[in-house]
Amino acid sequence: MKTEEKLNMTMLCDFYELTMGNGYFESGYKDRITYFDVFFRRVPDDGGFAIAAGLEQLIDYIENLHFSPEDIAYLRGRNLFSEEFLSYLEDFHFTGDIYAMPEGTPVFPREPMVIVRAKAIEAQLIETFTLLTINHQSLIATKANRIARAARGRTVLEFGSRRAQGADAAIIGARAAYIGGVAGTACTISDQIYGVPAGGTMAHAWVQMFDSEYDAFKTYCQIYPHNATLLVDTYNTLKSGVPNAIRAFNEVLKPMGITKCGIRLDSGDMAYLTRKARKMLDEAGWTECQISVSNSLDEYLIQDLLLQDAKIDLFGVGERMITAKSEPVFGGVYKLAAVEDQQGNITPKIKISENVEKITIPHFKKVYRFYGNDTGKAIADYITVYDETLDDTKDLEIFDPSATWKKKTVYNFTARPLLVPVFLGGKRVYDSPSLPEIQAYCRQQVDTLWDEVKRFDNPHSYYVDLSDRLWNIQQDLLRNRK
Repeated sequence: MKTEEKLNMTMLCDFYELTMGNGYFESGYKDRITYFDVFFRRVPDDGGFAIAAGLEQLIDYIENLHFSPEDIAYLRGRNLFSEEFLSYLEDFHFTGDIYAMPEGTPVFPREPMVIVRAKAIEAQLIETFTLLTINHQSLIATKANRIARAARGRTVLEFGSRRAQGADAAIIGARAAYIGGVAGTACTISDQIYGVPAGGTMAHAWVQMFDSEYDAFKTYCQIYPHNATLLVDTYNTLKSGVPNAIRAFNEVLKPMGITKCGIRLDSGDMAYLTRKARKMLDEAGWTECQISVSNSLDEYLIQDLLLQDAKIDLFGVGERMITAKSEPVFGGVYKLAAVEDQQGNITPKIKISENVEKITIPHFKKVYRFYGNDTGKAIADYITVYDETLDDTKDLEIFDPSATWKKKTVYNFTARPLLVPVFLGGKRVYDSPSLPEIQAYCRQQVDTLWDEVKRFDNPHSYYVDLSDRLWNIQQDLLRNRK
């Protein structure tokens, strides 16, 4: 059995990808160029938009695709695959093209976040991991963005490692949460690997370890005078916790000229307790002392606490962020959109379903976002066939593809393509931004959305429209399905 350190992620695929790959090989389709789209159908939590994330891990996976001798031996032992196919896998690597929306981009249902153009076997084999990394990180980034926006500029930290569904979910989840807008994490290894700022102070065990709460606070202030955040709810927040914290601050920090410190609450009526604690701290002269809270928070609880005039400077959010507890599945899918013959002719493909929302958008596509030149706000997204040109110096009439009578004229706008080349001919051509740059880009792009789109409840439906040509291609395929 392989140890975790030796796992080859190439084998993290659904088994049918291997049986289909062998089938393509035996049927003469191994070199057929295919186009697959990664997209989702519905925003988690019925929100107005999602946040794209996970591209960096997809890049790393693609660059390391290979089948080891151990992998080949395992597959041979299944007695399903031809020796010719297994020989092909011995030298397997990705030779295709990948286009993707940069991490941190606000994204909407049905538009491709990632497009894979590759030989059939290559494109099929990467399906599972591609979906895994895009689905998971986009889910957490989306949830984190909701929570960060609910905090209205206050600091939010990710505290969820111990409740995450596995080590990878904790480590990568902290990265995704940072993209979505949190300021840092409690997960040390996420800082070590990805540079997500890690921090922390004490647990209740620290307070319980000492003979008195005051001794615990005083000792901590002596050891960490510039990082003294004291957990005040071990025994009684207002009768002992806050008074003992103030005493420790006065005796240790004040003589050192330190005015910045903090207290944290992890239980109780947060609105009431923080108001009372703020009054006690201010009256004692500790006006710069920050109050942080934790304990099963999410965007709705944070929103309610602030509506109740809670005096909170920092929120530590755990399980409901790292698991996206309210809706823990992103729902991204990987669907064939076109095939290409040896002469380079592209034939669009469509998946038809009795569920209208599951009907796919065919062809090799481009996605544009329209921004108002007068407002800087995003107006609509526009999906075209790959070789269409768009003139944003002229007015453009767009329409809702599911309700074609709903039309809108877009004018005085700038069109920006959203998909960027990541791999071309199997070679990486994309320079990944730093994680702080991705977070800043996410924040800037979310700011381009109208407030109506950013509402938590009943958000405005953002326009994602098809070009006339693309819509006609889809309708022709629906009418002439085989």
